Amino acid sequence: MVTPSSPFSFLDDFINRVGSRLQPPGWVIHEVQHRAVLFLNHVLQQEPEAQQRLARQQGRVVEFEWRFVTMKVVATPAGLLDLAPEGAVPELMLVLAETSPFGLARAAARGEKPAVRIEGDVQLAAEVNWLVDHVRWDVEDDLARLIGDVPAHTIANGARRVVEGLRQFVGERGGKPAGSAGAE
Repeated sequence: MVTPSSPFSFLDDFINRVGSRLQPPGWVIHEVQHRAVLFLNHVLQQEPEAQQRLARQQGRVVEFEWRFVTMKVVATPAGLLDLAPEGAVPELMLVLAETSPFGLARAAARGEKPAVRIEGDVQLAAEVNWLVDHVRWDVEDDLARLIGDVPAHTIANGARRVVEGLRQFVGERGGKPAGSAGAE
């Protein structure tokens, strides 16, 4: 008997084929990486403890890899991140094991961290793990600067309810009861 496959398997195959053939120009990749670093620094600036931890890792290079996308960042003396210079040798490599974008989205909807292969400095890996576990983007605060406190709080509460409903839905579809995600 043939087991049914995910309806997203066709899209995964399509993304793999297109992604391996169509590569954006180097300047586009650099610009996207630069914007990602700016966003990460914005989030880091909201957490002084994270900046202190990163400042202690000054000059150390971490490489992130997922499918055909790689990005190297270096910790700055200010406790922020910058793109590593060309040819910089990473002291830590983090490779996402999940190749499917839909698999990553599914894990994120469940509130799970994706599987990561770690190569390199264990202490630096522990610091990066601390950052992943403890630093969160305060969307409501940023939104409040644009539209005010009350509308931002209302929108953020609505978004939290939508995310919780999505997590319950994905949890039920994934074979786990909705309330058992953190009970392991």
